[in-house]
Amino acid sequence: MAITPITTHDSIFIGGDWVAPATRDRIQVVSPLFEDVIGSVPSGSEEDVDRAVAAARHALEAGPWPAMSLDERVTILKRFRELLLERSEELAQLITSEMGCPITQSRNIQVVYPIRILDAYLETVETYPFRSVRRSAGGQALVTRGPVGVVAAVVPWNVPVSQTAQKIIPALLTGCTVVLKPAPQTPLDAYFVAGLLSEAGLPPGVLNVVPAHHEISEYLVGHPGVDKVAFTGSSATGRRIAEICSQDLRRITMELGGKSAAVILEDADIDLAVSALRLGSFRNNGQIWSLKTRILVPAKLEVDFLESFNAMIDTMPIGDPRDDTTEIGPLVSARQRARAENYIASGLAEGSRLIRGGGRPPGLEKGWFIEPTVFGGVDPDSTIAQNEIFGPVVSVIPYQTEDEAISIANNSNYGLSGAVFTTDVERGMRVAGLLKTGTVELNGNAAGFLAPIGGVKFSGVGRALGPEGIDAYVELKSIGISKEIADSLQ
Repeated sequence: MAITPITTHDSIFIGGDWVAPATRDRIQVVSPLFEDVIGSVPSGSEEDVDRAVAAARHALEAGPWPAMSLDERVTILKRFRELLLERSEELAQLITSEMGCPITQSRNIQVVYPIRILDAYLETVETYPFRSVRRSAGGQALVTRGPVGVVAAVVPWNVPVSQTAQKIIPALLTGCTVVLKPAPQTPLDAYFVAGLLSEAGLPPGVLNVVPAHHEISEYLVGHPGVDKVAFTGSSATGRRIAEICSQDLRRITMELGGKSAAVILEDADIDLAVSALRLGSFRNNGQIWSLKTRILVPAKLEVDFLESFNAMIDTMPIGDPRDDTTEIGPLVSARQRARAENYIASGLAEGSRLIRGGGRPPGLEKGWFIEPTVFGGVDPDSTIAQNEIFGPVVSVIPYQTEDEAISIANNSNYGLSGAVFTTDVERGMRVAGLLKTGTVELNGNAAGFLAPIGGVKFSGVGRALGPEGIDAYVELKSIGISKEIADSLQ
């Protein structure tokens, strides 16, 4: 296969134009496969953030976007959808080159998912109550939902365009303006998205893009011209953002880390569970917050489960993420691989049983690869069972009773996702209801794109998708009105 060409951008997107940055500082994009530079963009400064926020504020207060009808905004976003679909393969290849997601998965979670997110929001907004009349014994009110204002959207590197869509689509539909801050590992796709939205007819200043490192991210989320912050990333960074935003009581939504549990009950179809956990535990090289990295199995079934699970992993090719047959590619960075390796070492040191993996795959000396790693007999309180690893590392935890399984599943600071496997649907629904998490998949069934997603505990604040996802980008206002006006509005 050909080496990925180097992509260089010398400008940043502010006020509808590609403008020169304030400094000569650069962000180098390094291939996780070749360990070589494959791209370069300006590294944004505080001055660049000031300009981007000012452009977003001007577009909000003096531009046409908030005054447009919903239909007009929808038309532009539908055109963006068409352009995204036309260039979907280009985007999939770009993200694979940036962060190592296997190309067959990139075509899905990195491209199809953003389109489905857009479609879901377009469907939801059709019936969203931007204006409603409420009557009571004390009077009548027109309740309006208007744009929250200028949104700082800070997105991660693992599913960058999906996360961008989750933030900017509801923001744009409600009439907000946005400053998008992509992760330094994956800034190239943000340029791609900005170009398509501009081509689709988005007015100047409605979307601005400032690639930057974390110091400038802190400056952005604390900027007095920003009304709301939407962030996806680690729980540690989320706490820091919450601290900054608390100073001005700035609105925030955050999707943070996860250490999700799959509860396999004794009557479960093991083959079904193993099949669901193929992607449910290893998608995107293990770099998804909602992956089921704790698998809770009845102690009497642990050996049989591990045999089936191990056999399934044997059929998952590891290698070049550009190859259509690859299912596990490299991790995003040397730092991320070192982090995973440190957790593997802690698992061994604390007495967990290494079932497979634990090292670097032979024959792949270049690239930030790590073998799919499975531990058995894991203590629920151990380091690897309690901490988010963000790599292809899974802990299998045996349990004796259903109550113990529920207790183990809830024994976590995180609460983003979860799964239950059983042939007894009523039992499965009951157990799902007892899990302290934002989403639960019953027998491998996903919740789709119209249901709210988000976490509890250390896994986040607020929700994305569905009407709840739009709620996060509006401010409510109640206007007292006469009965005659109320009648005329209904």
